[in-house]
Amino acid sequence: MKYIFLLCISLLIISCKKPDYQKVMSDPALFSNTVHELNRVVMGNNFSPVVASRNYAYATVAAYEVIAAGDPAHYRSLSGQLNGLETVDKPEKDAKIDFHYAAILAFCKVGEAVTFPAGSMKQYVADVRTKAINSGMPDDVLKGSEKFADAMFKSIMKWSKGDNYLKTRSASKYALSDKEGRWVPTPPMYAEAVEPHWSEIRTMVMKDASQYSVVPPPEFNVKDKNSKYYQEVIAIKNRVDSLTPEQIHIADFWDDNPGKLNVNGHLMFIRKKFSPAGHWMGIVGIAAKTTNADFNTTVCGYAKTGIALFDAFIECWAAKYVYNTVRPETVIDKYFDATWRPHLQTPPFPEYTCGHCTISASAAKALTSVFGDNVAYTDTTELEFGIKSRSFKSFNQAAAETALSRFYGGIHFHNSCVVSSGYGQKIGDAVVEKLVMKK
Repeated sequence: MKYIFLLCISLLIISCKKPDYQKVMSDPALFSNTVHELNRVVMGNNFSPVVASRNYAYATVAAYEVIAAGDPAHYRSLSGQLNGLETVDKPEKDAKIDFHYAAILAFCKVGEAVTFPAGSMKQYVADVRTKAINSGMPDDVLKGSEKFADAMFKSIMKWSKGDNYLKTRSASKYALSDKEGRWVPTPPMYAEAVEPHWSEIRTMVMKDASQYSVVPPPEFNVKDKNSKYYQEVIAIKNRVDSLTPEQIHIADFWDDNPGKLNVNGHLMFIRKKFSPAGHWMGIVGIAAKTTNADFNTTVCGYAKTGIALFDAFIECWAAKYVYNTVRPETVIDKYFDATWRPHLQTPPFPEYTCGHCTISASAAKALTSVFGDNVAYTDTTELEFGIKSRSFKSFNQAAAETALSRFYGGIHFHNSCVVSSGYGQKIGDAVVEKLVMKK
């Protein structure tokens, strides 16, 4: 009886003991959950794919800079490496900081500031703070971490304000052309062209949006059956008209339309999902878990991928508004079959080049450089939207499937998918080659 009593007392003491705050805060899954929280905020506020990429890029860089400051033996600051980022705040001498907690806070603060609306991450930050306190984080460490997170927030926000984003908010709208082969709004939204001035945004690694001169698309020609363009049109029409269940799943899985308009008679409603960049942010978290990456490696993976996505979108959008090409839906409806519809809803911007193809190829290069080649994983990001998961043998295989998905979906010609993937790979390679992150 005495031994049972002592055992009960011991178990009571153990159960009342607070968990180690360092172990709790350094859990890489906690950071992945934080990114997912921002993902949901971005989704809920109707950001276009390109603007979403900006949100992730600055937030992940903020978190990375905190990690680099706390682990200088293994990580190098991106100041002096990213365009316009000359310096960032450093920790005060003898400051008591939990850099994992500070990285989460810096991510949330920057993510909220560049995303809007104010307070969108407030409750999540409060919950993380409570978690830190309940796990035994000393008050001086708590305050020191929060102070450094605030300092990093100010450094990154100062840098972000020089990227020309605010100026593009008041830039002129896209001017429609009645010339054959030029982009026009598509049903059911008939929305204006998205972000026609995105090429004016400061890049992070590329010199500027024109660093890669994209080859012209096939010349518009629906009369000559032997022309490259005519063959591209027939190929996509035939493919959409005969999709297999597997091809439908691929198209739906990579749809990533952040605001699909559904129309049923007089009833209209928008279904929200993660954007292409948001989908790849989800893949980073899966990659980190699959490879058992630690907290710092996980943050590094998010930052490098975020940068690759950001620059890839700028390059792609520059090409889109140079060529201003019409979508397959418009061409087929006008010249071939007025009742034809693509499997996926056509997004509101020019066809060439393909955004998802470009950014996916770029992201895959960044992910491979951090987590390794031939990392087999199952992508579960779409489960919360009712779409079953898909498995891949590598990030590059996933990117290649993404390119096919746009063709299967009927929203990009096959040539666009192939060409865009090639440019995305170039951008991803440039990010990997230029940035020295992990020593």
